[in-house]
Amino acid sequence: MKTFNHQHSAHCESGVSSLLLKHQGLNISEPMAFGLGSGLSFAYLPIVKISGMPLIAYRSLPKSIIKTLTKRLGITLVTKTFSNQKKAEEALDSLLDEGKYVGIQTSVYYLPYFPKDMRFHFNAHNLIVYAKENDEYLVSDPVFENTVRIKKEDLLKARFAKGALAPKGLLYYLDSTPQEIDYEKSIKDSIKATIKSMNPPVFFAGIKGIHYLAKQIRKIPKKYKDDMRYPRLYLGHIVRMQEEIGTGGAGFRYIYASFLQEASHYTNKNLLNEASQMMTKVGDEWRLFAQQTALMCKDRKNLDFETLAHMLDEIAEHEKQVYEKLKEIV
Repeated sequence: MKTFNHQHSAHCESGVSSLLLKHQGLNISEPMAFGLGSGLSFAYLPIVKISGMPLIAYRSLPKSIIKTLTKRLGITLVTKTFSNQKKAEEALDSLLDEGKYVGIQTSVYYLPYFPKDMRFHFNAHNLIVYAKENDEYLVSDPVFENTVRIKKEDLLKARFAKGALAPKGLLYYLDSTPQEIDYEKSIKDSIKATIKSMNPPVFFAGIKGIHYLAKQIRKIPKKYKDDMRYPRLYLGHIVRMQEEIGTGGAGFRYIYASFLQEASHYTNKNLLNEASQMMTKVGDEWRLFAQQTALMCKDRKNLDFETLAHMLDEIAEHEKQVYEKLKEIV
């Protein structure tokens, strides 16, 4: 049976990206994969619903990290989706027979090795299938400390879950890697892309999007003055989107801070270290915001929507300062 060098990661897609690259001979860390993949972002989308609540995203769209990363580094990424479950299973088995490590997009809800209280309907969880033994697949799931096993029927169900971000049997693998990579240019291009992503012309994304979320929180007391049940659920949803689904706001800021620190060694630009320290502080502020929001939604602290909105406005301004610092560098 094939052995596999598993690594426990902070986030599924950046963890899978890093691990696939390492098995191709490129020693790229998870923070470097996340940063080069321009993973950092923010969006508040009330028209897109997750469990009936507005989508709040702290990273770029699912699949964009691995796609952007490989394109930026000149690596060939092959992706396939399927309308037929049998063909999807056969395609995976065929790639495993060829000795390839295969990235898979799944629904967390249908992965039986997840503890029951951690399963929810989120269809953009990434993992690596590295072998098959009888009717079980051997899986390297980056959010677990060790490799796991899953029955073929369970994996198939997770690959074809319905709903938002439905994976449609998606699989992907690396087909070729270049002999040399210009890391300095790739780092510069990725930072420029992140600055642009966090300063878009639309009001619901980037720095403007964080202020927009603060504005929505300020509206709550007037809109729901007679019944605080929905506002408490809404606050709980904000915390869940930030800290539990896909690593979250603070987590992504910490990963990006690590990327900037590592990037300083590739480029010999000490200002990147300064920007890294600034981003770490922003991550601390996001985490404190989540803590205060959680205390209020659990009724352990009096509801104070103005305080939460003010915290978000300050976070937005401090995060804006990081991107202004990065502009000086690139």
